[in-house]
Amino acid sequence: MPQAGVIDGYAFARAGESVAGKLTLAELPRLADSGCTSAEVSFSILGGMNARGKPSLVVSAAGRVELTCQRCLEPVSEPIEIESELELSADEVEIATAEDDVDRVLAGEAMNVAALVEDEILLAMPMAPKHESCRVRSDEGSNAKRSPFASLAALKKDH
Repeated sequence: MPQAGVIDGYAFARAGESVAGKLTLAELPRLADSGCTSAEVSFSILGGMNARGKPSLVVSAAGRVELTCQRCLEPVSEPIEIESELELSADEVEIATAEDDVDRVLAGEAMNVAALVEDEILLAMPMAPKHESCRVRSDEGSNAKRSPFASLAALKKDH
């Protein structure tokens, strides 16, 4: 049985092993660095052989991440629902020179489970997260700022 959080890629795939669990933002540092403020994701990784007969990992994850809306800068909760099949590769040259649409990952004897899941979450996240419709902030009261464009409009009317 592999050490918790680490798998031997080829041995895991060939034996058809699986691992599952939950990850929080504390275990996903690159997700936190990307601006995510909260995350809880259930995951599973299943080893096996793909349709081409190559060792592969099926990485699945489901949950929610909280990001910042790019329109109103308020928190927005985004669902995560992914399933990716990753063919194991012995070296980076094979990955770089492949001329097909197969997703590959560099195999190793100590592959970090959380990092594999985090990679797939980062790829699935929206580039510009936003609400379907954002709340409009209204500054009420006597301290409300006047739009600088209002002054420009007044100048335009005078001339």
